[in-house]
Amino acid sequence: MECTINWMGADGMAFAAETGSGHLVTMDGAPDGGGRNLAPRPMEMVLVGTGGCTAYDVVLILKRGRHDVRACQVKLQAERADTDPKVFTKIHMHFVVQGRGLPLAAVERAVALSHEKYCSASIMLAQSAQISTSVELIEV
Repeated sequence: MECTINWMGADGMAFAAETGSGHLVTMDGAPDGGGRNLAPRPMEMVLVGTGGCTAYDVVLILKRGRHDVRACQVKLQAERADTDPKVFTKIHMHFVVQGRGLPLAAVERAVALSHEKYCSASIMLAQSAQISTSVELIEV
C-alpha cells in the first residue's frame, strides 16, 4: 500500500493525497493552525478510515452469513489527548444496522469480529485508545 501527499501551496496548510489505487483526497488544517478549513483534517481522515474499515467488515461478515442486511451506518465519536502527540484516547462506535430478519446476536458478533480480528485500523488505534461499541438494529 502506498500514497503520495503533496502540499498545495505556501498560502495555507492544504494537502492533496493520491492513493496507490489512484484516488484523490484533499485535507486541510484549522484556521488557527494556518489552514483554511477547505477539507477534512488529517486526523478526521484517520477516524473516517477506521469507520469505513469496520463498516466494511460488518457488512461483509453479515453477507457471508447470508443475512439480509440492507443498510449499515457507523457513528464515531472520539476524544484526543490534550498534549502532543494528540492521539485518540477514546473512540465510541455506534452501529445502526437495518435488515430483514436480522438477528441482533449476528450483528453483535460481526461487530466483535471486526474489532477483535479483522479491522486493522481499529485494532491499531486500540493501542492508544479505549474503543467501545454499541449496536442498534432496525427491522425493515
